[in-house]
Amino acid sequence: MSATQFILVRHVETLWNRQGRIQGHLDSPLTAEGIAQAQALARRLSGTRYDLFVSSDLGRAQATAAYIAAEIGMEPVPDMRLRERHYGIFQGMTRAEAKATHPEVYRCYRDEDLEFAIPGGESTQACFARSVGCLEELAACRPGQRILVVTHGGVVDGLYRHTKKLPHVGPRVFSMVNGSLNEFLYERGKWHLKSWADVAHLEGTPLDDV
Repeated sequence: MSATQFILVRHVETLWNRQGRIQGHLDSPLTAEGIAQAQALARRLSGTRYDLFVSSDLGRAQATAAYIAAEIGMEPVPDMRLRERHYGIFQGMTRAEAKATHPEVYRCYRDEDLEFAIPGGESTQACFARSVGCLEELAACRPGQRILVVTHGGVVDGLYRHTKKLPHVGPRVFSMVNGSLNEFLYERGKWHLKSWADVAHLEGTPLDDV
């Protein structure tokens, strides 16, 4: 069976990315820098054939995907399973605000329990299960195909950790930048990383969530 190729795009910069706010299932508009990133992404991805184009249904992913769609001539299929983790009562806050407003909940969040769900939100494990489950379902249906995916930092982070056999919780010690390309292969039930945090198409220094 041939490997299924996934090109995972982390959405481009938004206002809340720039402000350091927790977005989760909420949205904020693309910044001017984000729009430039989306245009550069679209140019980079044009000229390559894709068998399927899918995207998170959240606004910032859809906005990123729209620029790509205009260049590659394919409309993205929205899938809510590719959403960012739901951060519940923390959504819309900076981490400093979340800590000041909900100190006990924030302490539990920072303890990095895989199963801990922020009130109104979901756990790291739940986000991983739904998002990677979605990707593996696509791979099973489309062996040997090339699939373009626009999604979020938490989704790409979870797949990277899983592929590299890293703990799913704990400080991030690798780059996670807006507008990056991240290529994975899925074959015989296993994930392989081909390239990570490719931003050769971007000018300047994109935001990094480390």
